[in-house]
Parts: sequence; structure tokens; C-alpha cells
Amino acid sequence: MTTSYKAKGMVPIFALGIEGSANKIGVGIVSENGEILANVRKTYVSPPGHGFLPKETAKYHQQEIVSLVRAALDESNLDPQDITCIAYTKGSMIAQPPAVSSL
Repeated sequence: MTTSYKAKGMVPIFALGIEGSANKIGVGIVSENGEILANVRKTYVSPPGHGFLPKETAKYHQQEIVSLVRAALDESNLDPQDITCIAYTKGSMIAQPPAVSSL
């Protein structure tokens, strides 16, 4: 957390967002003034000749989400307790990947 907020006795607002509606899973952190502090993501790549399958994509998202949240916190120089709110993908055309981002 920036020292200017601490010195003024204020609590800044930082939102952590998780997007996982298709084959890409991403975590971003934004400040209350709209500054993007972190935007990290990974993409599930299906085997050649196959489209991405929801079950495999969801499993990939589950494997990657914790490291992405940690990477976003590191990139933003914030600690978990600095996060004020969390936003996530609630739904899409496929069910399983968004279920990961909403956990």
C-alpha cells in the first residue's frame, strides 16, 4: 500500500479481477483511479487438431489460478490484505472455465 494513503489515514481501493470465460485465464488489479497495476494471463492451448474442450480448459485454469493471483500481487506490489474487492467472470457460453474464476 502506498505510504501517502497511510499517512492520511485513508484506505485505498484496489480491485482484483479474474477472467476465465474461455481458454484464457487472467488476473488483473486496478486502483480506484483506474490505474492498471497488474494484468497477467495464461492461455490453454489444446492439442493440434482439436478445439479447446471445456473440461480440460477448466482443469488448466485450476492449475494456473493461484500462481496468477500471486503474480498479479507481486506485479502490483500489493499484499492480499490490500485488496478491497474482487470481481470475476460469472458466466459465458461454456460453464466449466468460469466456474474456476468464481471459486
